[in-house]
Amino acid sequence: MPTTDDGGYVNYFEILDLGPDAKPGEVRKSYRTKMKNLVAEIAAVEITEERRAAYLLEMAKLNAGLFLLRETELRDAYWQDRQELINLEHEWCQAAQSGADTNELRKSYDSRVRAFLSRYVEDAMLAAGRDKECVEVSHWDPAHERHASRILRHYRNGLYQQILERLPFAEVTKPDIDWDERRKFVAGVLAQGAN
Repeated sequence: MPTTDDGGYVNYFEILDLGPDAKPGEVRKSYRTKMKNLVAEIAAVEITEERRAAYLLEMAKLNAGLFLLRETELRDAYWQDRQELINLEHEWCQAAQSGADTNELRKSYDSRVRAFLSRYVEDAMLAAGRDKECVEVSHWDPAHERHASRILRHYRNGLYQQILERLPFAEVTKPDIDWDERRKFVAGVLAQGAN
């Protein structure tokens, strides 16, 4: 049976190498250092399509980390939503192990995980790209956003698939079909239709 794990639920504290109790000043300092290093790394290499996609995603993650974690209200909402989602996954896995009906948990979880990934991955990363402080440090501009929107959608879908792979969906068994009976039935229907 799958085990609960937080893979797929983006942890912006880890992205910025911070603990969950980091202060806004620490968030800004870590962001600036990581972004400065990333911009220097980008300047030092030849940019290919693959590298550009990877760098845009990394920049977007760092920008979203600053955007979400520097303000207490936004940070608390993000962290609470993340923890609730992890707890709901755990509850679903426990219910599936005990053999209980998990349909309502599955529906609730599915809508919440989609909302979480949409809000805190794709939307937050795009919104961070329009934030004044993020733009100043990362030099993010509308051209970055145009290229990044496809990459972020792909990233969000990849996270969603990563999460789905460990969830306790019902196993589908191979159908037991009597093909001789089906042939007779179809032949009978066709014979009646010909008359």
